[in-house]
Amino acid sequence: MRMPTVSPYGEWKSPITAQMIASGGVKLGEIATDGKDVYWLESRPDEGGRSVVVRSSADGDVSDVTPQGFNVRNAVHEYGGGSYAVHGGDVYFTNWDDQRVYRQSDGRAPVTLTEPPDVPKGTRYADLSVTEDGGWLLCVRETHDASGAEAVNEVVCIDTTTGDTTAIASGSDFYAAPRASAAYGGITWLAWEHPNMPWDGSRLYSGGFTPGASAPAISTVAHLVGSDEIGISQPRWSASGVLHYVSDASGWWRLGSWHDGAESELLSADFDVGGPDWQFGFSSYAFIANGQVVVARGGETSGELLILGPGSRPVRTVKVPYSEISYVVAGHGGDHVYFIGASPTASNAVVRYNIESGECTELRSTMQPALDTDCLSSPEHIVFPTTDDAVAHAWYYPPTNPDYSAPSDTLPPLMVVCHGGPTSRSGTAFDPKLQYWTSRGFALVDVNYRGSSGYGRAYRDALKSNWGKYDTDDCIAAARYLSGKGLVDSDRVVIRGGSAGGYTTINALTFHDEFAAGAAYYGIADLSVFIGDTHKFESRYLDSLVGPYPEEAQRYHDRSAINFIDQLSTPMIILQGLEDEIVPPSQAELMVAALERKGVTHAYLGFEGEQHGFRIAANVVRAQEAELRFYGIVLGFTPADDISDDVFGGTLRQYQ
Repeated sequence: MRMPTVSPYGEWKSPITAQMIASGGVKLGEIATDGKDVYWLESRPDEGGRSVVVRSSADGDVSDVTPQGFNVRNAVHEYGGGSYAVHGGDVYFTNWDDQRVYRQSDGRAPVTLTEPPDVPKGTRYADLSVTEDGGWLLCVRETHDASGAEAVNEVVCIDTTTGDTTAIASGSDFYAAPRASAAYGGITWLAWEHPNMPWDGSRLYSGGFTPGASAPAISTVAHLVGSDEIGISQPRWSASGVLHYVSDASGWWRLGSWHDGAESELLSADFDVGGPDWQFGFSSYAFIANGQVVVARGGETSGELLILGPGSRPVRTVKVPYSEISYVVAGHGGDHVYFIGASPTASNAVVRYNIESGECTELRSTMQPALDTDCLSSPEHIVFPTTDDAVAHAWYYPPTNPDYSAPSDTLPPLMVVCHGGPTSRSGTAFDPKLQYWTSRGFALVDVNYRGSSGYGRAYRDALKSNWGKYDTDDCIAAARYLSGKGLVDSDRVVIRGGSAGGYTTINALTFHDEFAAGAAYYGIADLSVFIGDTHKFESRYLDSLVGPYPEEAQRYHDRSAINFIDQLSTPMIILQGLEDEIVPPSQAELMVAALERKGVTHAYLGFEGEQHGFRIAANVVRAQEAELRFYGIVLGFTPADDISDDVFGGTLRQYQ
């Protein structure tokens, strides 16, 4: 057996390259079934981030459905989701370049169903579903006009033959999940109002609906469940016409149903079924044979499928080798379940689970086949004390590479990762972007700070009025906890995050002295600017996270790093998509100008063609390598990778 090479932390040569991250960064999602065929969506960095519908036929043949020149993606709420639906072999989808709806039949060229918008990309469609007779396509429509006024959201019904479009629910600020049931003879949908996000509070409605009608309309509208304080998600009908949904009325997202005017809770265990609806189309449960329902539950290294009897408790619990499970749907006949599964040693895969045999089969995997799992760091769930006598959660990854060891008198640098959202979470799915660092000799802690989902509503709501405070506190507390256990070098701690995590990163580097460097991906520097410079979906998000504006203007000022640049002396690399409509480039530019004035070492990489999150392979590679090179400069190590300062594009500014 070959002895490991002794080399400083950070200088280990890793098989996980930036190119691997880009080429392996295919995202899988939005599974649908149609007869015996299974469909899913793939986002491909090597094709400029293009998303395509892929089909696995009954004989196992896997092929692209979406032809070149089309990109299946929508911009409703900017985050999109629910971008296609399938019925009888016809695929209906939204196209990114024009945001119009298309129908693709029998492999022929797609044809447009909706009219051109008055302004480019001004009329957008999401959360597509087809009525059981195939005659109507239900969608959420978001309309923008040239005036710059707030977008208008509605539920619309599109004739799948003529494209004639009728608004059937309007007047609320937001809508989601229009779903029709022939057995019930009705339709259901979600609605909510400013300043709520859908997980803060939303209402589930139903109404009479006759799909075959020449002039579709909803009658006898009723508010069933949900309120401004209760979040409802994932409504859908069983084959027998019973309405199911996920509600957090108990303090946890639990599966419930509405039947004959009565609400029932089907699963009362203290874990979250599902998560925050940042995008349309999520699914964490499905209807299978014999009136049963299957519910997915993740875990640390593996997960479970809970199979519920008709209307009640679990009949059995099945272990599956996937710690993260999403987009759960039932197959033809209800004898199979399909989902996107991942684990600490395997990236996303489209999985078919045979309910009778218990066998899992991967129809599509994004895992790099040549990757040795011995070089993968295993996550450990840690709970640690933080401010205000609270505790927070995180996943800790020790540095791992069987080919290297560090000098015995040294400790590894620590990378603190703060996820976006902030109402989101970090899980345990294999992520080459994390393993990139641990395989080079970094310890890493992926923090689920207060405000993260997955730990119940009370933990999620703890961040309300405390954003910019508790998230930063918890990242610092995680670093101190690991340092106190002698696991990391407290003088070489860096922090990185994107979006809301970028905001946390900027604040941590400005208001505290715990970190040696940081990387902010499309982060917020000035909350007051963000209020009037973002999209409708999140335009009132800060009302709960920080406070209503302008009543709490001082709080916005106090939690905006741009107002305290005199306190900033920590090197920072800033990375930004130049077409980002969620956190516009102006936020990055504010911070870069301040760093320049202050004389703090920094670099700024702005990427043409990128929005909120990088999709183009070349940009993914450059961002990853620039961040590594930047840490090497600041922390004083030389990466084994061959990366020159050219990666910064001339933006690196070094100061003593």
